[in-house]
Amino acid sequence: MGANMPKQYLPLRGEPIATYSLRLFASLPEVGEVIVVCDPSYREIFTSCALSRALELKFALPGGERQDSVFNGLQAVSPSAQLVAVHDSARPLVTRAEAVAVFRDAQQHGAAVLGVQTKATIKQARADRFVERTLDRSVLWEMHTPQVVRPQILRDGFALVAKNKLAVTDDVSIVEAMGLPVFITQGEYTNLKVTTPEDMFIAERLLDEAQAKAAAAAGR
Repeated sequence: MGANMPKQYLPLRGEPIATYSLRLFASLPEVGEVIVVCDPSYREIFTSCALSRALELKFALPGGERQDSVFNGLQAVSPSAQLVAVHDSARPLVTRAEAVAVFRDAQQHGAAVLGVQTKATIKQARADRFVERTLDRSVLWEMHTPQVVRPQILRDGFALVAKNKLAVTDDVSIVEAMGLPVFITQGEYTNLKVTTPEDMFIAERLLDEAQAKAAAAAGR
């Protein structure tokens, strides 16, 4: 991003990117608590965010890698939680319908992740960048978040990761490493991760469209 702060705290239409998903999850009756994994210097962004209902907000320290941060957050999860949903705070446009759908699928299957089918042709290449083969696009999916897992499965997965010193790039990879199934919940292409200035521009336009649709629906 070339910014002077982590991208999830940059303003999107005047509000930090991370607060959009915080407000969404806080509004869902399925969500009993939110654990924010962040540097302590950014906690006020979350504690000062106006939420639609009273909700327990906990904090955990980030780790060196994504899996370390998720592990730290997992330690703060209530023992009574039936599911753990891990979400990228740089994805501000996830919808209520997407969240509810992936919660439902995880409850049924033990682990579920939002995803969309790949639109582009994907080629596997060698280290010297010569193409080895073209992958079958019909079976390729791009993973989004939230990624939702039963807590004990995730705990057992982290034990396996630590034992075998595995590096995993997302949360359901931990479940895959255990040989357990992961269900893909159909998501929306609009659930983009804001990573570049171009993404910020697209997110602003999508947010404006969503707000315009909501206003039109409310005026009917």
